[in-house]
Amino acid sequence: MDMPLPADPRVAAEAARRRSFAIIAHPDAGKTTLTEKLLLKGGAIQLAGQVRAKGNARRTRSDWMKIEQERGISVATSVMTFEKDGVVFNLLDTPGHEDFSEDTYRTLTAVDAAVMVLDAAKGIESQTRKLFEVCRLRDIPIITFVNKMDREGRDPFDLLDEIEKTLALEASPVAWPVGQGADLRGVYDILHPSLRMVDSDEVIPLTGLDDPAIEARVPGDRAATLREQAELAAGACATFDLAKFLEGSLTPVYFGSALRDFGVAHLLEGLARFAPPPRPRPADARIVRPEEPKLSGFVFKIQANMDPQHRDRVAFLRICSGRLEKGMRLRQVRTGRQVPVNAPLFFFAKDRQVAEEAWPGDVVGIATHGGIRIGDTLTEGDALNFQGVPSFAPEHLRRVRLDDPMLAKKLRKALDELADEGVVQLFRPLDGSQPIVGVVGLLQLDVLQSRLRAEYGVPASFEAAPWTTMRWMASEDRGAIERFAAANRMDMAEDHDGEQVAFFTSDWRRRRAEEEFPMIRFLPVREQHGLAPA
Repeated sequence: MDMPLPADPRVAAEAARRRSFAIIAHPDAGKTTLTEKLLLKGGAIQLAGQVRAKGNARRTRSDWMKIEQERGISVATSVMTFEKDGVVFNLLDTPGHEDFSEDTYRTLTAVDAAVMVLDAAKGIESQTRKLFEVCRLRDIPIITFVNKMDREGRDPFDLLDEIEKTLALEASPVAWPVGQGADLRGVYDILHPSLRMVDSDEVIPLTGLDDPAIEARVPGDRAATLREQAELAAGACATFDLAKFLEGSLTPVYFGSALRDFGVAHLLEGLARFAPPPRPRPADARIVRPEEPKLSGFVFKIQANMDPQHRDRVAFLRICSGRLEKGMRLRQVRTGRQVPVNAPLFFFAKDRQVAEEAWPGDVVGIATHGGIRIGDTLTEGDALNFQGVPSFAPEHLRRVRLDDPMLAKKLRKALDELADEGVVQLFRPLDGSQPIVGVVGLLQLDVLQSRLRAEYGVPASFEAAPWTTMRWMASEDRGAIERFAAANRMDMAEDHDGEQVAFFTSDWRRRRAEEEFPMIRFLPVREQHGLAPA
């Protein structure tokens, strides 16, 4: 096993000031508005509303695809970098719609922390719970932001109790709201006694809850209510513990209103103070430390046509160690070929720009004309593969029906490129029949159809496949898989990486196969590019 390289002090210093995080939320919890206000606080945009801007400002938006404009949803992951008070934040905005959860799962492999946004009136919703479980699997520390406190909602104690009971996660309020709904006046900072008032960036320092200065800002019965509730919260709720937060068993809870730009600055301060910088990452050969001098990173997303005028194709690389410099060449471990990095891109809310250098924790875009896939590791040194970029068995399988047979070659190219991006999963049946596409949610098929027509000029439609379930196969006995494939050739295919997969017409058929071939594991999840299935 390869030994880690000695630390580079400059790399270590740059890594220490990086915070890479994602925002996870159920649709309509206010994630896009919070993203916008975080960028505003960080100086990445000048005017609120630019995240949703259209026309000439299209590139300022985190949602750039036409179908997103038409349906008002986010289906692609955006990366936005900004710096505030010496800390570099890499914000990875993720799709909120559950049909695009696979893209979100992959994005969560590239972050070191997550902000969980809850609607104060609705609390924990289904998609929030699913995304939280992915974070838990990866021990990702979570900061909670209870949004829409300026509207009528549930009691804060009720929300904290729901977090603890539903997610089995200790909830530690680091702030306490002063009022709620139309009566919201601000928050009391529990960790650093002070008041933060609505519609003001002013922080009013206090000696504690008994400070008489509270009455000057919170008159009448509200001051007594604040003291009573904040004391109860301090006594009944978990005390903030940084070690527990970093291990993923405790979440600090902030309160605010993204729409009114209240509580956002407090949240950003918490991210800078508590969220971890890049941490060591497991690879198949060894653990890779961020302060190592040799560059390494992995591709967690590929996006085509971010700028339709240039028909570009960008691979998003999360840097795990070393320093990236413009013009360097990196080794693509899967293929062994050299990848030139002539113009690595940083993404800002309002634009993109060429990065002269980048450091662990940063996410950069690498222009590519194909050949790079999700899950690929790029390195300056070791031949190692980072672990943890998953593929999930699709829930819906469809045959692709081509309206014009003369476009078959274009269709094959388009499907290959879109499968590289992770838009859909692509399967080629061993019997030579039409390709099968697999998706987690049916809305992905609408995106696929739209992009085939708009970007490739290939009108296509889909028809039901005879199968309901797909599984990857793993076995110590390679002959067992060959025997299974020979006996079930009509229900076999190869995925985009050339791995054999089995299709089943029902879950009963899958269970029957497991009984008949106990030496084969039929897997609903696998790691990318030959890594051990999960």
